[in-house]
Amino acid sequence: MSSSLNSLCEGRQDEVYLHELRLFLEETFCSLLRSHHVIQGGVDPKDVRIDQEYFLGIPNAFADIRVEVKGIPPYFIEVDYGYSPERAVASLIHKYKQGARLGEAPKVVVVVDATLAATWRDIESRIRSGLTPGLNLEVWDETALLGMLRDWFGLEAETICEEKIQSLRSAVDNAEGRHAFGEAWTNDGLQSSLIWHYGFWKLRQLRDRDGLTPRTMLPPGMYPGVVTVIADLCGFSGYVKETPESDIIRSSLTTFYSKARHSILSTGGMMYEFVGDQVIGLFGIPDRPEGYVESAFDCAKMLVQVGNSVSHRWQREIDRVQKVSGVHIGISMGPMQIVSLRPFSRSNVSGIGDAINVAARLLDRAGPSQVVASNAYYQALAPEYQVAFRETAPVEAKNVGTIQAWKADFSNGTTAGRQLDAMGYS
Repeated sequence: MSSSLNSLCEGRQDEVYLHELRLFLEETFCSLLRSHHVIQGGVDPKDVRIDQEYFLGIPNAFADIRVEVKGIPPYFIEVDYGYSPERAVASLIHKYKQGARLGEAPKVVVVVDATLAATWRDIESRIRSGLTPGLNLEVWDETALLGMLRDWFGLEAETICEEKIQSLRSAVDNAEGRHAFGEAWTNDGLQSSLIWHYGFWKLRQLRDRDGLTPRTMLPPGMYPGVVTVIADLCGFSGYVKETPESDIIRSSLTTFYSKARHSILSTGGMMYEFVGDQVIGLFGIPDRPEGYVESAFDCAKMLVQVGNSVSHRWQREIDRVQKVSGVHIGISMGPMQIVSLRPFSRSNVSGIGDAINVAARLLDRAGPSQVVASNAYYQALAPEYQVAFRETAPVEAKNVGTIQAWKADFSNGTTAGRQLDAMGYS
């Protein structure tokens, strides 16, 4: 850890800003680590799994980031930028105390700002005394972070502060664009749209493996076997009603949007759209790689964890206890038309098909931390994934008919939760 650090620039350092800064850093770390393992380390993308808000098996304990790469023990990352020493101690001990679901993880990486780094020697022993025995701590300060940005993305920056965060945001976006499109990167509307929908590593794969150009990556047409995943925050109107400060509503939604999009992209899906408190992801467009059906379910499990974490944080900001929390999810499978919204456009497209409507109807039958899936999707799953489901009552889907449905329940202590936990999927 460097002994000479530049602190955050002077400026507004309230919790609203700091929370969004931490979100940005988490998002950046996910990109950095995927770039490192996939592009620089030569690991197949399907062998890299990066979870945000990974449930640690202790009530209200979620790791900021969990990284699992084939052939490497998994590890955790905690972004404690802007935390006071006391908050950092309490947070780390709560999450990683004895009994936490850590698997074979040997370490937790803690990302800190200059102020927290300066006090680290004073609090490190207190933290270590409360952690699971054998779990190591590794500290990345601002200097280390900026060095990673330089080494992995070629970015030059002197500090991280509110006045410079927009230029750093643009620099990260441009670096991802160059990885995705190489010398063809111009940051035009089509390229920016594709990065939003797919992320840089998926686009790089389509370019390198299939020789696709930006215009041929998402052509209009009929796509068979598309899996639609719709996740919706439970009790959203109640949380909004009981939240007097509008910045808490915005912060909670930004957290959900950022981490829901990551869940979809990191499992190989297409980030289709957000509708209020609802997110829609598509799997099987433009390609249908081996295991894409199961990847949609992996995405659903990640979304369950994200929803529970977002609800927990939001509940801590308001007085009245809400009756429900987390997300409920609908999944369906079927053909989908991709249609241009403007003549000859590839950056403005829409999906047309029963799969979205069916997933929306199934969503209504799912409770908190539950997934309701169509029979077509269930039958396409590998047997080891089917064990998470139980047949449920048919669902009347308006304008579609009656849908045979299956339900997986990831509430704490449920059969599905225990089975998936035992297999290392949840």
